[in-house]
Amino acid sequence: MNMKKILLLSDTHNYIDEKILKYVKQADEVWHAGDIGDLKVTDAIKKLKPLRAVYGNIDDAKARLEFPEHNRFKCQDVNVWITHIGGYPNRYDIRVRENIKQNPPDLFICGHSHILKVMSDKKLNLLHMNPGAIGKYGIHNVRTMLRFEIDGNKIQNLEVIEIKR
Repeated sequence: MNMKKILLLSDTHNYIDEKILKYVKQADEVWHAGDIGDLKVTDAIKKLKPLRAVYGNIDDAKARLEFPEHNRFKCQDVNVWITHIGGYPNRYDIRVRENIKQNPPDLFICGHSHILKVMSDKKLNLLHMNPGAIGKYGIHNVRTMLRFEIDGNKIQNLEVIEIKR
């Protein structure tokens, strides 16, 4: 099994540019945690790399036809769950709370808050990631994405990518 380089982004809100695509090209897979906006964003990513995505609360019917609300899958030996509105450890959103307790993933990813956050949930033995927002819409001053590798069951070499507004 080859190690996989993952680029994790969220909350593009219609925005994609060459700076983002430069990082897309360096990844093996791109994961988008919702609030895509115009599907030209995901189309641009899909032209370059495999994409796993979910729709967010601002996404229209077209996005909801193309992408699910929840995307659960295995990447190598890591059980992943991506959803747009999920909360974070000890403050999970009502939409996921029961399911995450019954059937926790190894890696739980969401977007929505525009706040970059990576924390472990010791109770459920999972890692939570929110890549913040890479689009230009919202209150954040710095646009952020996360980059990491999955090797077997290990999540490693986590990096924060910051792009000035």
